[in-house]
Amino acid sequence: METTDKVRVVEKYVEAFANSDMAIIRQMFAGNATVEDPVGTPAHEGLEAVCAFYEGAMKMNATLALTGTPRCAGNAIAFPFQVKMQNMVIDVIDVFEFNDEGKVASMKAYWGPENIQS
Repeated sequence: METTDKVRVVEKYVEAFANSDMAIIRQMFAGNATVEDPVGTPAHEGLEAVCAFYEGAMKMNATLALTGTPRCAGNAIAFPFQVKMQNMVIDVIDVFEFNDEGKVASMKAYWGPENIQS
C-alpha cells in the first residue's frame, strides 16, 4: 500500500463521521479487524463488533478533525485528531495497521483522561 492510499483511508474515516456513513466504516475494515479504543481497554473483535462500536459513536454525533499530518511506516499510519461530541473534545492519536488487501486490520486509539476537554 502506498502512502497516498493510507492517507486516503484516514480521509474516508473522517468523512464517515462527518456523514454518519457506516458503509464507509464497513468497507474500510477487515472482517477480522480489531479496535482498541482507548488502548488498554478490551478490544472490539470482528467486523460486526467494530461496526457496533462505531455506530454507537456516530449516534453520539461524534465528529473528527485532523490536527496534524498523518505519519506512515511499514503497513501502518498514525494520525492526530480531535473527536468532538456532546460537550467534550478529546485529543486522540489513532494507529491503523493494514492487511495485504489494504483493509484496516487493527485500530488502536491513544488517549486518556488528560486528553479530554469539557
